[in-house]
Amino acid sequence: MARSLTALAAAAFIAAIPVLAHHSFAAEYDSQAPITLKGTVTKVEWTNPHSYVYVDVKDANGNVVNWAVEGYPPNTLRRTGFTRDAMKPGDVVTINGWKARDGVNRAAARDVTLPNGTTLYFGPSAQ
Repeated sequence: MARSLTALAAAAFIAAIPVLAHHSFAAEYDSQAPITLKGTVTKVEWTNPHSYVYVDVKDANGNVVNWAVEGYPPNTLRRTGFTRDAMKPGDVVTINGWKARDGVNRAAARDVTLPNGTTLYFGPSAQ
């Protein structure tokens, strides 16, 4: 009886854990909607399965809008030449990538041009 209750409790706990789906590039981003963002880095997240950089960009009306830009995981970034301190809050960067399909201020990055003029890959080409 105790084993059954323990198994039932474990199953209920596992079922209650939120599941984060990992979607393909084509499901989230539009390869026909390239975008170039130039702005100031506000935050850098070196996380798995994807790193993110957040950038304040002025829109067509001059309003500052924060964009979330997705890239490779940290291990892949290191292999492409990025280091954890390559981008820091306050840096002005230019990012080339593709817009999110859902219209929010989110993009998948291909490359980032750093303040010193160096361009490094932050994500894959459109798939």
